[in-house]
Amino acid sequence: MTDTATRDTSAAAGPPPQRSYAKMAADESREDYSLRYAPHSFRRWSPTMVASTALGGIAYLADFAIGASIVFTYGFTSGLASILCAATIIFVTGIPIARACAKYGLDMDLVTRGAGFGYFGSTLTSLIYASFTFIFFALEGSIMAQAMHQAVGLPVEIGYLITTLIVIPIVFRGMGALAKVQAWTQPIWLIGMVLPFVVLAFEAPDAFGAFGSFGGTEGAGSGFSWVAFGLGTGVALSLIAQIGEQADYLRFMPAKTEQNKRRWNLAVLAAGPGWVIIGAAKQLGGALLAFAALEAVGKTHALEPIAPQIEALKPWLGSFALPAAALFVIVSQIKINVTNAYSGSLSWSNFFSRITHKHPGRVWYIFLNLAIALTLMEMNMFAALNKLLGFYSNVGIAWIVAVAADLVINKKMGWSPPYIEFKRAYLYAVNPAGFGSMVIASVVSILAFFGLFGQYAEAFSTFIAAGLAVVLCPLIAWATKGKYYLARPNPVNGPHVDVPDVTATHACSVCETAYELPDIADCPVQSGPICSLCCSLDAECGDVCRTSPSGVPVLMPMPTVRAD
Repeated sequence: MTDTATRDTSAAAGPPPQRSYAKMAADESREDYSLRYAPHSFRRWSPTMVASTALGGIAYLADFAIGASIVFTYGFTSGLASILCAATIIFVTGIPIARACAKYGLDMDLVTRGAGFGYFGSTLTSLIYASFTFIFFALEGSIMAQAMHQAVGLPVEIGYLITTLIVIPIVFRGMGALAKVQAWTQPIWLIGMVLPFVVLAFEAPDAFGAFGSFGGTEGAGSGFSWVAFGLGTGVALSLIAQIGEQADYLRFMPAKTEQNKRRWNLAVLAAGPGWVIIGAAKQLGGALLAFAALEAVGKTHALEPIAPQIEALKPWLGSFALPAAALFVIVSQIKINVTNAYSGSLSWSNFFSRITHKHPGRVWYIFLNLAIALTLMEMNMFAALNKLLGFYSNVGIAWIVAVAADLVINKKMGWSPPYIEFKRAYLYAVNPAGFGSMVIASVVSILAFFGLFGQYAEAFSTFIAAGLAVVLCPLIAWATKGKYYLARPNPVNGPHVDVPDVTATHACSVCETAYELPDIADCPVQSGPICSLCCSLDAECGDVCRTSPSGVPVLMPMPTVRAD
């Protein structure tokens, strides 16, 4: 085993060889349990701290650009309806996902595995999620480079490189460093976010009323159009995968107890689906500022958040409007892009660990994610914003809705296990319930997006994706009687097992490190317990744990535990 670990294979017989992880992969202060269940011992932050850190990551100004682009293209009335409809869908689907991630200490990839996709089925969703992180890193980085160009005349190509490099030291250090950055920068961000609207309210109050009758810059008109509504909703729904980035923080939520359950519930709701309430407000606010600045700066610059910020602040700050706006934009973009880079490293780690059976450490994948994002910036992806995000929505919503449907419908109906099983040792490679529904929904909606089924189907392609996913996931689970969720029963998490202490640790027989029970599986090849990551990285076991030669499930002796 190179890169991830080395295994002693000098002995031809005897005990199975041991794995020792490379320094980067073994340091959980940097790894943050990137491919694992987050143990209770690591969840040392309060519900409020986790929630504030997660919400700090939505400081991005892409919402400003997206909202302005929607309203400029489709007019105020259709744009408003699109933004509110998308926010509602994102909020509803985000509730069960956020609660599952916080309850079980799992990131979005691990939840997806157990919520209808299977061990290798979720590999595709890891790519979808990784693409979300580098697309939005590139979008946010472009906005930051525009701000630096406005402030000091720095060429945007150089700005792209600086915005990429500046986040590396923070993301390298993991959750602890991210929490500090989000806390320290929050006051500056809050002032910068609110001040332009306060100035506008005092200096140009008529702009609010005129904005309500704005017909856009493409001739859409100020009235409502179903086609414009569908297309605008598709663009706004590109943000649906943001719940994955929220989940990367929510997995560190402490255990829910009688003492903290009210704060826990509020924190999960706010930091999970609650982000979209702020997000929708930012989209509308960004569109308002862009509208107010349109005559002064022109359409192209009005869609770049820095120019409307400057124009809004000029009446009060004069020549200081430019540096103040630039500072706000730069702080906002650092806050979000550390999250994009962090989440991208987690997603790529999950993807490559299953494909290559190697894990050099989360931090190395930071560079892969940033390299792709930098390439997109240099290709000026900002100019094709609506088309790119509209296309991405079709795949993103099919994935998220399929997971939500499993958590809400399939588990309630008993077609899916009552807990989230994420370990390779107990999962089928592919579960058709989630994976099949996502693929079918994505393919049909993408064909609709490219106009194969007519104008209205093109406009409502994301609704087609959501509708098919929410129907097909339960339908396939029912038709297969939930057969493909568990390849064999889990003696630890089974519904009839009594668990005295889920936080008890057990040594992995491969790496000899102690992990809490939910991260442990029983392994017949090792003749003992194995941690989830060592299990994932084993390329030679042939998955014999799932069935014995006679086809009877293998159940190795394990301590009895109950997972709440």
